[in-house]
Amino acid sequence: MKPIKKKYFRTLTIAGSDNSGGAGIQADLKTFSALGCYGMSVITALTAQNTQGVHGIKEIPPEFVIQQIQTVMEDVGVDAVKIGMLFNSPIIREVAKFLRENPVSSLVVDPVMFAKSGDRLLLKDAIDSFCRELIPLATVLTPNNAEAAAILGRPINSPDEMEQAAIDLCQMGPQAVVVKGGNLLKDSSNDCLFFREGKIHWLNQKRVQTNNVHGTGCTFSAAIAAFLARSFSIEEAVLEAKKYLTGALEAGAGYKLGKGKGPVMHFYKTWKK
Repeated sequence: MKPIKKKYFRTLTIAGSDNSGGAGIQADLKTFSALGCYGMSVITALTAQNTQGVHGIKEIPPEFVIQQIQTVMEDVGVDAVKIGMLFNSPIIREVAKFLRENPVSSLVVDPVMFAKSGDRLLLKDAIDSFCRELIPLATVLTPNNAEAAAILGRPINSPDEMEQAAIDLCQMGPQAVVVKGGNLLKDSSNDCLFFREGKIHWLNQKRVQTNNVHGTGCTFSAAIAAFLARSFSIEEAVLEAKKYLTGALEAGAGYKLGKGKGPVMHFYKTWKK
């Protein structure tokens, strides 16, 4: 029997579950699969949610979160990790401690604080722990305007303020920061990418007119992790992730699912009408 030489691009998401399938763990796994990666998951919290909002949250005990991570790392291994909803300080501290002791080559940190419905997904008293414990470990940090404002403690209302926010967040330790400006301007969805060495790259994109925006942040950060797992540079990974998300928004705009904000179409490149 010939030895098997093929290897998967191994991606792990550490995040909350969205039982409606549009965001969280479910969106991450769909994104990983759509981009040719082998997706694995560690669930930090269970949510009862749909397109209209989050109706309940049950966090997973921190020790079981770590057990999930350990069992994957010890056997399968990972090429890139994406962190999403962690919900509380105990989970944040334990995940950060594990990652400090077991570094990964690529870590995408999405500071999931609010659902599209406005429901809180990170307890207010956990923001300090998140900033102190996790942000310094990030390869790429991907806050939207509201999350960046919450971390920095100041409003972000213009492109100049977005750029300064990216610079200030990068000083907290990440190799790169993407401040997402999807809610800033009516006709565009522009993001600011800043690198630790001082390089700035604006990702300019005309806004896709759709109500199906549930899980866009999760999808974008998961896509970055997928491309990093495939050995893309940080800049290439972010640019390709932006293209992928735009395509998923465009393809999903023609669908109707639920009574609120529907999901994007993750498999638009292979979906047969």
